[in-house]
Amino acid sequence: MENTSGISNVLYIMCDQLRFDYLSCYSHEGLETPNIDALASEGTKFTRAYVQSPVCGPSRMSSYTGRYPLSHGSLQNGYPLRVGEKTLGDHLRPLGIDPVLVGKTHMRADLEGMERLGIAPDSIIGARISECGFDVFERDDGLHYGGSDPAYNAYLAGKGYVGENLWHDAANSVEGTTSEETGSGWFLKYSNRPARVDEADSETPYLTRRFLDFLDDRDGRDGWLCHLSFIKPHWPYIVPDPYHDMYGPDSWKPPVRSQAERENPHPVYSAYMKHRVSETFSNDTARETVLPAYMGLIKQIDDQMGILFEELKSRGLWDKTLIVFTSDHGDYLGDHWLGEKDFFHEPSVKVPLIIRDPRASAVRGQSCDQLVEAIDLAPTFVDALGGTPAYNWFEGQSLMPILEGETPDDWRQVTFSEYDYSGQPARDELGLGLTKCKIVMACDQRWKLLYFEGFRPMLFDLEADPNELSDLGEDPRFEAERSRLTEAIFAWSRRERQRVTVSDQDVREMNDAANVDQGALIGFWDEDQLAEFNERR
Repeated sequence: MENTSGISNVLYIMCDQLRFDYLSCYSHEGLETPNIDALASEGTKFTRAYVQSPVCGPSRMSSYTGRYPLSHGSLQNGYPLRVGEKTLGDHLRPLGIDPVLVGKTHMRADLEGMERLGIAPDSIIGARISECGFDVFERDDGLHYGGSDPAYNAYLAGKGYVGENLWHDAANSVEGTTSEETGSGWFLKYSNRPARVDEADSETPYLTRRFLDFLDDRDGRDGWLCHLSFIKPHWPYIVPDPYHDMYGPDSWKPPVRSQAERENPHPVYSAYMKHRVSETFSNDTARETVLPAYMGLIKQIDDQMGILFEELKSRGLWDKTLIVFTSDHGDYLGDHWLGEKDFFHEPSVKVPLIIRDPRASAVRGQSCDQLVEAIDLAPTFVDALGGTPAYNWFEGQSLMPILEGETPDDWRQVTFSEYDYSGQPARDELGLGLTKCKIVMACDQRWKLLYFEGFRPMLFDLEADPNELSDLGEDPRFEAERSRLTEAIFAWSRRERQRVTVSDQDVREMNDAANVDQGALIGFWDEDQLAEFNERR
């Protein structure tokens, strides 16, 4: 299929655990990100973009399929994306687009399903199924202590670093100051010290260079979508010199929390506050030790964006490549007495989303406050590259009209996100069975409701209480809002989401005339009635 859209390529940049409000274009006053800001000034900055699950794996599987976790079934980290789910590669290859991975996916392959269907993991099809539909230029997930990311470890070994697992021992550890200190980046106490690697050898510059290697490998050939997926600023919160001590107390955001949140909290929220990571980040010393590294990691990403964008311009790619910059979820950093992500306050579930459309018809520098979901990106890519989004598969909506300054009249009024916390300590704290650990968020322009299986809801008024410090889930004055958003969740969950083998157009063409054309004369009394029917067509 010939691409006549005017967009030749897509660069799909995703950071891991980057909060929406830790960029200067999203109003952070102590952290300057001029290169990302410049991208926003030439594109569209979305201020109400939500992920479909506030944790890596399910969020990413939703982004790569354009479908909610309830539909694709990968509800928690480590849950394989089942064989048969279409991903970006399946939608883009028929358009002549090569979908390529440089970095992280958090994908776990459905090996049992592949074996059942006789698909060899080392075949072309098997490899693509195992990698979310991407052709892997380099996969680098990080995170794993026991021997991870052989390409990056081999690179570090070639640079002369020494250790059993150099991802951990060099890139994500620091020098200890006493014989008792391990220096391991897993321990938050070391976060404000420099990593053992030189800055150029740390993960973010390494992945940037691997993207440039990918461009070299293409040798000027267009027709690609590259998912450049950075591992940082996800923990371990370790960053090399000079980024480790750039940011002091005058640049830190104060924690968003109140003692009132701890007084008679919702049972599930209370259980989350008892998680070890939450108790640690509720300690100001821990939070203030981590913040310099977290901010330094973001500053390093922004500096690498400057290098990357200049390369795109010098290679003649800037004005024919759709560029997306986003994150898979945020990071509490002690807000609301929580650490990590996994819950549904804005710092966790809302993400930065900036898109630069290179075409002349695109609007420059606009800020959009429409409700946008991460699953909108997959149909956007198909649309941008000249295809027709398959909405029998996709549950998101193309953002291309918004990029051109027009919001469709039928744009969503409520956004949804969901999480299965059966793998979290909260399950045991609450004494729940595996099927009872379900949270669904429904959020409109003003109100956010969290629906819990077996518990009362939580409700926040984002207009009167933008910091989400007052839970109105039991306040009788707001029963109408709770009922309205609860019904929105029930209606959303009842939606047709499994008719994936028959297109919308096929369904539209299933009518009485089609039956007659196929010789199925259902319900006619006689030949005269058939003749009258054909005359009316």
